[in-house]
Amino acid sequence: MGRLEGKVAIVTGSTSGIGIGIAKVYAAEGATVVISGRRAEKGQVVVDQIVEAGGKASFHYFDITEPASIEALIADTVEQYGKLDILVNNAANVALKDGRVDELTLEMWDAILESDLRGTFYATKCAIPYMKEIGGGAIVNIGSMASCAGDLGSTAYACAKAGVDIFTQYVALQYGKDNIRCNCIRPGLIVTPENEAKVPQMLKDIFLGSIMVNRYGCPEDIAHAAVYFGSDESTYTTGQIINVDGGMNSHAPTVAQFRQMNSRTW
Repeated sequence: MGRLEGKVAIVTGSTSGIGIGIAKVYAAEGATVVISGRRAEKGQVVVDQIVEAGGKASFHYFDITEPASIEALIADTVEQYGKLDILVNNAANVALKDGRVDELTLEMWDAILESDLRGTFYATKCAIPYMKEIGGGAIVNIGSMASCAGDLGSTAYACAKAGVDIFTQYVALQYGKDNIRCNCIRPGLIVTPENEAKVPQMLKDIFLGSIMVNRYGCPEDIAHAAVYFGSDESTYTTGQIINVDGGMNSHAPTVAQFRQMNSRTW
């Protein structure tokens, strides 16, 4: 019996990268998974892969910047499956242009906070009433190591993810009495098919030297932490923010230096 057997889970932004990894591991652990994102063809590929492996999944269109889309994702999931046990807030628009404070326009700032913070807030807000109806649930937010130390070029993104950190704790505080848990995972350097070719090898080598387990992370590393937070094993764990980074942030000054180099070379 899987650790998520019988649970219904939404994984936002699960047509690529970390989201796919979480969705597949959730399905392997017995959850019925709703794949969500803007790219229906890619989403259906993920669904087909899960079903072929013996899991249960469906696709629902989802745009993190559109409140009506968020509302529909949550409501339609409950209508189709009768409940919502787990919400994984993974969606973010990493393609948005960021920069130094004096380089950012209000439009750039607003776009990043809209996708990376407001969307997490609103999806959570929409999910909470349904979780209350069934006596509880689990919310898993995907944060970022960018909220731990500054660099020279990710101002808005880092601020948005820092907001996700504190939002996690507020949700845990306000809804613990309703048996709703909320935790956050900060991924380290996770190599995905989408980002592998974009990162210069020199930068990869430098980061690898700072990772204590001497390897890059993969989406499944984040997924395994997300399984714990979504499962009944974590019923006494809430309001937590954990780094899944191979120990990289255990020596933060070095990481901050690498981030500064990253902003100049990447």
